[in-house]
This record gives sequence, structure tokens and C-alpha cells, in this order.
Amino acid sequence: MIDYRNYITINAEVRFGKPIIIGTRISVYDVLNWLANGLSIKEIIDDFPELNENQIKACLSYAADKEHKTRIAS
Repeated sequence: MIDYRNYITINAEVRFGKPIIIGTRISVYDVLNWLANGLSIKEIIDDFPELNENQIKACLSYAADKEHKTRIAS
């Protein structure tokens, strides 16, 4: 399992404090949206060669963790 904390950060001064992939200005939302719209991991990497498969999977892991924590808090 990928530990998203190694790949994702939140900085109030970048992308309005949205979670982003470390070393980029690409947000977790951007990656999840691309996947939801049918792009494959390979297609995303082809379009954004600064990304790698682990970073993209970290976005999925981040979303899963956030959903899990939301359900626990409910």
C-alpha cells in the first residue's frame, strides 16, 4: 500500500491550500478528475511526464483515507 504522505502535501500558498503532489502544482483533485473521466494512468503520465504511477496511486490512497475518516467521524 502506498503511503500518500510521501507524495502529497498541503501548502496554503499553493493552489489555495488544496492537496497537491509534492514538487508540482498538480492537485489531487486534478488527478482524481482525470481518472474519473476515463484517462488511464499511462495517459496521465504521457500528458504530465513529471508524474509517475506511485504519485497517481497516492492520490487514490489519499481519497480513500479521506473517505474512511469521514465515515468514522459520522
